[in-house]
Amino acid sequence: MLLLARYVLPVNAPHIEDGAVLVRDREIVEVGARADLLRAYPDEKVIDYGLAALMPGFIDLHTHLEYAVFRGVVDDLPYTRWKMEVQRREALLGDQDWVDSAALGAVEAIRSGITTVADITSSGTSVAAVQSAGLRGVLYRELSTMDTSAIDSVLSSALSDMASWEKQADPSRITIGISPHGPYTCHPWLFKALADAVGTADTHVALHLAGSRDEYDFVKYGSSPLGQDFRTQSGWADEVWMPTGVSPVRYVYQWGVLDLPNVMGVHCVHVDPDDIDVLKACDVAVAYCPRCNAKLGMGIAPIGDFQTHELRFGLGTDSPASTSTIDFFEEMRVGLLIQRGIRGERGFYSAKTFVRLATIEGARALKLDHLIGSLEPGKRADIIAVDLSQSYQTPTQDPYGALVHTCHQEDVLMTMVDGRILFDRGTFHTVDPEPMRARVEEMRLKVRG
Repeated sequence: MLLLARYVLPVNAPHIEDGAVLVRDREIVEVGARADLLRAYPDEKVIDYGLAALMPGFIDLHTHLEYAVFRGVVDDLPYTRWKMEVQRREALLGDQDWVDSAALGAVEAIRSGITTVADITSSGTSVAAVQSAGLRGVLYRELSTMDTSAIDSVLSSALSDMASWEKQADPSRITIGISPHGPYTCHPWLFKALADAVGTADTHVALHLAGSRDEYDFVKYGSSPLGQDFRTQSGWADEVWMPTGVSPVRYVYQWGVLDLPNVMGVHCVHVDPDDIDVLKACDVAVAYCPRCNAKLGMGIAPIGDFQTHELRFGLGTDSPASTSTIDFFEEMRVGLLIQRGIRGERGFYSAKTFVRLATIEGARALKLDHLIGSLEPGKRADIIAVDLSQSYQTPTQDPYGALVHTCHQEDVLMTMVDGRILFDRGTFHTVDPEPMRARVEEMRLKVRG
């Protein structure tokens, strides 16, 4: 199959005008000029996307696909109150609701040009959703408890689920990991037990870390709405918590989790240079979620310091419950503009930098850059085509600038994973979104209660 477009963005090499990508089976075979590849492969099937950009699919470092039905339900609350309100409404959904909501989230990811998701789930519904949709993913089994008597059973249940999920998933596309939710929902002994269980295995581990000021105050000083109201709502009011006197990063570090071989911290907003030194020393990757952090008043991640310390980091859309959409163009655009606004000329990021964060840097964060994240021969054919022909995009002078500053998820023409087209010019090939959409209003009536 020969894919053609006005622009081809390999990401790890200069962009090609009037370019082409040759795909065979699951892999990229060759990337080059349109005329050269048409001449070299005259019998190959050709798909021409015209005034568009062919590029690697987006790698979403932090998602909760199963929360798709919560979009717009809790829009105007700061983080802790938002968290408590979403938690309250979770109990209103049944098992099939979570299944359908995760499937709806997978549909939107495909429509947005996301080809790989790093999804955290406690229900496991994301496994079937990602598997049937044809996406690539690292799917983390979430666990949490502040109850010391429940630690063994909570961890045992999580490990059992991981083994079960691995049997359901295609190992060529899907990896199962584990996610201790975060410092304000996990007793330190749970972190220690998890660290001991994972040991030296290269298991993917993710945790929400240093995301909000309330979390920081709870961990360091022992008092915040997370340490009082949220703990009471979660049934942990009687569990003793003493202030640690250190930041969330240094607190978690004491219990061995950050020393594990393959860890990603989600958010990492309230971190200082010493915290970032710890993350670097432990080779912890970071998922930067600019829209969620801004919308919930969590703060702004210091990605300039991440770069200075050479941390592996990329972008995540987080949950539709927080950001409402799984639109990766919006994530790039908002992330770029926020950073330009706070850093000014001393750290003026380019659009190309954020395209890299959305692709190859996200792959590096997951340690999958040998397989995905750029258009190179031998890598998996995870490719998207993005329309650049609309009135708000022409004339197009810089494809990177057009992608970040003018595009949105409706501009995605095609999404391909492993050489298989999942979506092409309005048609989904692996899933039927209509049954899910038919149930949306029924589910939304429940969560509005």
